[in-house]
Amino acid sequence: MGGFSAASAAERCAVGIHTSPSSPVSHPRSRRQQQPAPPVRRRRLAAPLAVSRRSLLVPHAVAASTDRASPEVRTLPPPPSARKRLDGLLTSLPFLSCRAQAVGRFNLESNSELQVTVNAAPQGAIAEINFEATNTSGSLVLHWGALRPDRGEWLLPSRRPDGTTTFKNQALRTPFVKSGDNSTLRVEIDDPAVQAIEFLLFDEARNKWFKNNGQNFLIQLPTSRNQGQGASGATAVPEDLVQIQSYLRWERNGKQSYTSDQEKVEYEAARAELTEELNRGVPLEKLRARLTETPESSERDAPASKTTATKELEKRASKQEKKKKKYSVERIQRKNRDITQLLNKHKPGVTKEQVQAAPKQPTVLDLFTKSLQEGDDCDVLSRKLFKIGDKEILAIATKALGKTRVHLATNDAEPLILHWALAKKAGEWEAPPSSIAPSGSTLLDKACETSFVESELDGLQYQVVEIELDDDGYKGMPFVLRHGETWIKNNDSDFYLDFKTKVTKKAKDTGDAGKGTAKAFLERIADLEEDAQRSFMHRFNIAADLVDQARDAGLLGIVGLFVWIRFMSTRQLIWNKNYNVKPREISKAQDRFTDDLENMYKSYPQYREILRMILSAVGRGGEGDVGQRIRDEILVIQRNNDCKGGMMEEWHQKLHNNTSPDDVVICQAIIDYIKSDFDISVYWDTLNKNGINKERLLSYDRAIHSEPKFRSDQKEGLLRDLGNYMRSLKAVHSGADLESAIATCMGYKSEGEGFMVGVQINPVKGLSSGFPELLQFVLDHVEDKSAEPLLEGLLEARVELRPLLIESSERLKDLIFLDIALDSTFRTAVERSYEELNDAAPEKIMYFIGLVLENLALSTDDNEDILYCLKGWNQAMEMVKQKDDQWALYAKACLDRTRLALASKGEQYYNMMQPSAEYLGSLLNVDEWAVDIFTEEIIRGGSAATLSALLNRFDPVLRNVAHLGSWQVISPVEVTGYVVVVDKLLSVQNKSYDKPTILMAKSVKGEEEIPDGVVGVITPDMPDVLSHVSVRARNCKVLFATCFDPNTLSELQGHEGKVFSFKTTSADVTYREITESELMQSSSANAQAGEAIASLSLVKKKFLGKYAISAEDFTEEMVGAKSRNIAYLKGKVPSWVGIPTSVAIPFGTFEKVLSDDTNKEVAQNIQMLKGRLAQDDFSALGEMRKTVLDLTAPTQLVTELKEKMLSSGMPWPGDESDQRWEQAWMAIKKVWASKWNERAYFSTRKVKLDHDYLSMSVLVQEIVNADYAFVIHTTNPSSGDSSEIYAEVVKGLGETLVGAYPGRAMSFVCKKDDLDSPKVLGYPSKPIGLFIKRSIIFRSDSNGEDLEGYAGAGLYDRLVNFFHETRFTHMLKNSFSITAKECACFSVPMDEEDQVVLDYTTDALITDSGFRSSILSSIARAGHAIEELYGSPQDVEGVVKDGKIYVVQTRPQM
Repeated sequence: MGGFSAASAAERCAVGIHTSPSSPVSHPRSRRQQQPAPPVRRRRLAAPLAVSRRSLLVPHAVAASTDRASPEVRTLPPPPSARKRLDGLLTSLPFLSCRAQAVGRFNLESNSELQVTVNAAPQGAIAEINFEATNTSGSLVLHWGALRPDRGEWLLPSRRPDGTTTFKNQALRTPFVKSGDNSTLRVEIDDPAVQAIEFLLFDEARNKWFKNNGQNFLIQLPTSRNQGQGASGATAVPEDLVQIQSYLRWERNGKQSYTSDQEKVEYEAARAELTEELNRGVPLEKLRARLTETPESSERDAPASKTTATKELEKRASKQEKKKKKYSVERIQRKNRDITQLLNKHKPGVTKEQVQAAPKQPTVLDLFTKSLQEGDDCDVLSRKLFKIGDKEILAIATKALGKTRVHLATNDAEPLILHWALAKKAGEWEAPPSSIAPSGSTLLDKACETSFVESELDGLQYQVVEIELDDDGYKGMPFVLRHGETWIKNNDSDFYLDFKTKVTKKAKDTGDAGKGTAKAFLERIADLEEDAQRSFMHRFNIAADLVDQARDAGLLGIVGLFVWIRFMSTRQLIWNKNYNVKPREISKAQDRFTDDLENMYKSYPQYREILRMILSAVGRGGEGDVGQRIRDEILVIQRNNDCKGGMMEEWHQKLHNNTSPDDVVICQAIIDYIKSDFDISVYWDTLNKNGINKERLLSYDRAIHSEPKFRSDQKEGLLRDLGNYMRSLKAVHSGADLESAIATCMGYKSEGEGFMVGVQINPVKGLSSGFPELLQFVLDHVEDKSAEPLLEGLLEARVELRPLLIESSERLKDLIFLDIALDSTFRTAVERSYEELNDAAPEKIMYFIGLVLENLALSTDDNEDILYCLKGWNQAMEMVKQKDDQWALYAKACLDRTRLALASKGEQYYNMMQPSAEYLGSLLNVDEWAVDIFTEEIIRGGSAATLSALLNRFDPVLRNVAHLGSWQVISPVEVTGYVVVVDKLLSVQNKSYDKPTILMAKSVKGEEEIPDGVVGVITPDMPDVLSHVSVRARNCKVLFATCFDPNTLSELQGHEGKVFSFKTTSADVTYREITESELMQSSSANAQAGEAIASLSLVKKKFLGKYAISAEDFTEEMVGAKSRNIAYLKGKVPSWVGIPTSVAIPFGTFEKVLSDDTNKEVAQNIQMLKGRLAQDDFSALGEMRKTVLDLTAPTQLVTELKEKMLSSGMPWPGDESDQRWEQAWMAIKKVWASKWNERAYFSTRKVKLDHDYLSMSVLVQEIVNADYAFVIHTTNPSSGDSSEIYAEVVKGLGETLVGAYPGRAMSFVCKKDDLDSPKVLGYPSKPIGLFIKRSIIFRSDSNGEDLEGYAGAGLYDRLVNFFHETRFTHMLKNSFSITAKECACFSVPMDEEDQVVLDYTTDALITDSGFRSSILSSIARAGHAIEELYGSPQDVEGVVKDGKIYVVQTRPQM
């Protein structure tokens, strides 16, 4: 069989036993396998997954019984290179030669056997092979293929038993059927050319393979079936000769690097050459002799031998294979999976209770601390809390009014004596001067004894000692306690208060310190930090003690724990201070902490993402010998290599007393130094790149003063032993080290020579059968320059691991560390591949983006949006293959959505982590720069940053292919002004600029106002063309454009303060710097831009006696233009355009309800709040909206509204329940309250309208449960082309389109003289769609909408996404101290919408061009019909339901 043989495939699944036959076997196939195999067609066997001197614990083959005749077994030795890699690692078993029979029995285990029978069949008929395995589990699988004389590889028959699957297109896998204690299976073969089947057995539950003496089982079929088959056919060329010939061709062609397809062509060309020779009559023996350079008789005389020439050829082929990994880089075959199987919907949330949890009852020591801190000019120099059993003792050094004092307080009620001294250096005990000893003290030779004094605070008893120092250069105070004759110490050590420890004095609690954190928990961490600094053992034990408290504090508690551990891992906290600890004690403490994290990972899936971060920062740890190896094996290195002095001895002393993650770096630095032929600069370069300098080496308790220095004869032994030692260091300290993570999961054992002595790690159970091979592939390719195959292997391994990570399997912690290591290796490989992508085709870049997205999804708790982004990229790649000319436009939408997902992830991390980093950093005196970049560094180190870099590379490529250019002009106006750079348009929307200003705004969301004095806004953001800010810019003649080129943006931002002129077309922007004199001369260009609209006034509306009216009563005195337009359309639009049924609550109703006797208190409160507004107290706006919600509905209003709704055919909410009416009433009040939203209030002020004169009617409509929603502008707003309709479409309800929901809608244009040919300008990138069941919606309809030239409609009718924290609501809340829902200016549905993460790959509007053209044409036709009805350009809103168009409102286009 050939290099792609089924035997090889099986061996890659489970590293098995290979032996040579004890005697020659006459079977020609066996002889053929004795020949060498060049690398052209051979697949490498999986090497042991552990590195040198560690052998994997692999499933061993069980020898077949010899007490019966056994079927013939074909000898299938591994390729020579694979045999070499197995030498010394696996124990040989005796070879058992068997002859084929129709019936065979094989012993599988002591109490289990396999019986195989073959039912004889006439020539050409179906043969049956029956298998029965006794005393087996229910998870037995047959791994098999068929053999034909004309094929060198397994044939995979098309006739297969139920449940059969294909394994990598090389073998079949068929499950046995469990019957009692036995398992049975029947295989039918209908191909008369098949002479035998070959197989292995695999027990999936036990991850165990069964073989026949290390070989495949083989069952020959009755020869009567095969008579006449192939007898007269041409002689097949043996595969081993084809391999040799292809190798020789490769050498003749200059040893080129072939692609996979080229390799196949070359291989078949070699076969054709040999076939031609055989057809010319050249004997096979002569052909073999020529190729192998052996005498022709050698095959007959010594079939199992290898000649010198053959061995040389094999050596050359093996060497080339090792160097080139065959002609092309090997690739694994990824399984076809439904991407949505990777879906996680675990959303870590912060509840109000967690953020604002009631503080714990302060202890007497808390009160004591507070009393000191509140003293005048009192600075806390140091503070330390010690545990003494179930009691505590607090030691604080303070400085007040120029005097230094030490205070010791305890909640222990037993009488205590303080035995204390002072120290000018560490470890010193010096008796204090008598002048500072407290009254009643007893001076001793080296110490002083002072009794504690009882005291009380807030009714709580405690004991205290106060000592005033003379500031004579003391560094600290050592002490112990005595109760009678019993001495109390600090874990067998003295207590010690370091006077020089800096403590940040807490500011008076204004409520802002620690906001958005688990504040009490972080303060508890700060109290314990000094004890944690003693050693890693102390830190990890304290961390383990805190796990339950972190969990009880919820998400912010887990985040707080992570922040603390992250500060530690980045060397912001002290690792060791005056304390010696054995490595095994450190690893045991690590093990305890990581075990606790593992248990939380099992029980709280919503925290898994953060828990993974903690684990990756901690390292693995381990009980007993895991840590002890660090201590013992350094001695082995010194003994083996004669290096017992100098730097190695200093390092040895550090390792013995306090090993740390620095030791991994030091070990790598020594290895690099040796590999560089002892270039000491390489040693320092490795250290410095990993944050270790000379000062740090000297700072260790056992300092490293010397540099390494070795002899050349020590090189080989040191590299070998340090390589082994590195694995012990990484096993304890490195959570993300791939090699040690794989070895731990796959199993390894000691092989002597002083390393890993007595260690045996068993493989993790439950891993899939091909997993060892997959991990070996990863290790083989981890340093390949071409990263794509490696990335595929890493992802496949992570996907295979995922079920075990979800199911909380045995040894979950080891699997988590393996997944972390695979993730880390993936990110490194992607970063290494950037150069490879410089000139790559778009398809390849998209493929890489897809790989990185998949990796990100596997590390994210809530990954639904990411997965749908991934599906989008896959669809874009499919469009490229199909040569769809829309692929670039669609891919651009995928890119934009992916960027939004990354921005959302970054914002989530920042809001979740940064407050904790800032508060804990202040408590622990962490460097300010480290705190400032805390979240940024977390993001930078993850897959999101890698993905962002790929998107930035690809964006200009897509824009070029899609002919999108670098600009999108939303409001084309020629302007001149001063360049001003701002972060967010929202932050300056209420500001007035006193000279013409062009804002470079880094963020524009879509709901902002244009500030006074602004004539232009340039942004990298992409608000919808029909968003509020876009409409406002066009109305006010303000330039508004999106710039997609970061270099152009950076250039413009660099000109801040200078005067520029901007000119636009519909698709481009040109600009130049001008002088201030030119600015004055160009005043005509800015004459109207950005200026407020003058001469506007409102007419105050009155209540005309009706609480509710039907559509036929919609008049200017009763309702706004929105309601009147809907009534006008009824019966006038084409029949295929639906108009929703409507009623209204008219103008003046709010004021009438407010004047009702039941609402007197509400009226008084509103009047008071109006007074505050008059004084520019804008916080009153939020209170005003709250107050409106307290209104009570008059009975007459309820009666009239019910009557009008029912008579119009609308359902009455109160018929369902009283609670449903209350929901409707609340929605009505929210519409009235929207009069006082910030945007509406400031907009009326801007145009000098009297806000009191704004009147609000309420349009009541039945909601159409839309498939899609749209907005039409019947004149293209970007170009001003009146012959062209412009429209935008979203999936679901229209609030995502007209509100500030992130992402872009689908946009298209359509010529009015060709309404059947819509042209898509952009595909949608909005991640969220809103959907709702049958319900009622209440829409604001103000008299402000009736003002000509004033876009008042946008003030009230936009449902903004205030239900979820966004940057907009966050800013408003900070500015006005209001809640998210209170900010809303919206149409209010009676029921809350369902937010759905959108999958556009299943949306017919995207995937079906015919459906898309039909829907878009219908939308354009509806807009055109309404424009013709009114005789002027219209702004139309509507929805699509089951293909039918509904118009819900129209107004003149501004």
